[in-house]
Amino acid sequence: MTESKRKTVGRPAGNGKAASGHSQSLVRGLNILEGLAAAPGGLALSDIAQIVGLAPSTTHRLLQALHQQGFIAQDAEMGVWHIDAKTFRVGNAFLEARDFVATARPFLHQLTAETEETANLGIRDQGMAVFLAQSESPQMMRMITRLGSRAPLHASGVGKALLAWLPRDEVERILHTRGLDKVTPNTLDTPSRLRDALGEIRRQGYACDREEHAIGLNCVAATLHDENGLPLAAISVSGPAARIPEARLAELGGLVSRAAREITTRLGGRLPSAQD
Repeated sequence: MTESKRKTVGRPAGNGKAASGHSQSLVRGLNILEGLAAAPGGLALSDIAQIVGLAPSTTHRLLQALHQQGFIAQDAEMGVWHIDAKTFRVGNAFLEARDFVATARPFLHQLTAETEETANLGIRDQGMAVFLAQSESPQMMRMITRLGSRAPLHASGVGKALLAWLPRDEVERILHTRGLDKVTPNTLDTPSRLRDALGEIRRQGYACDREEHAIGLNCVAATLHDENGLPLAAISVSGPAARIPEARLAELGGLVSRAAREITTRLGGRLPSAQD
């Protein structure tokens, strides 16, 4: 092998400038997908251009490339863009690769059978709770969460269950970055109230959302822990406050926390103590 050939082994074809341009386009395309994933109703070209910080003409070329590959589609009537089936398949591969979703699913169904309320599983992502799996209540009036939807960590049962077992410095960083927006009049919107609530969650083993994310909706959640005792995910039972009054929260908390412990054990996780 000559010296000139040795220098090119393992390098991508083309010059550095072209490679950099391709990388920049890839990043912009991924930013577009993230923006569309966060907008169930779709986004207009002008909104997408603002997200990626590009001229509408450049943005349109990126949209066409993603469309040709099957990742996004355009509503012909409304003119807005939204994610398409291929993006869903890529995202679904994440769920299949993470054992905790498949492991938790039978427990979600069991919780729904025991409580006749909707059971959910969520994780933490970029300072928000993201819902990945659900077992719907058979009741006519029930709580339904779109899979992939997000909720503030401080204003949701799943979110508070995840926050409660994070290292203190990480909780402080999230609060500093995300703030404590008042979603409903019941939202815990001061650091002191939230810290007190997180301490109570650690002591009792489950979190309660008392109409803090949506008026008329109560929720009880508990944490799934990884091998280091850190929060991997959280499961919850949610329903109308009329069917889940204050008097029922402790009963549901026992059911949800027991299921969370069993899932954690099956996953090889470690159950931390309140003093950890």
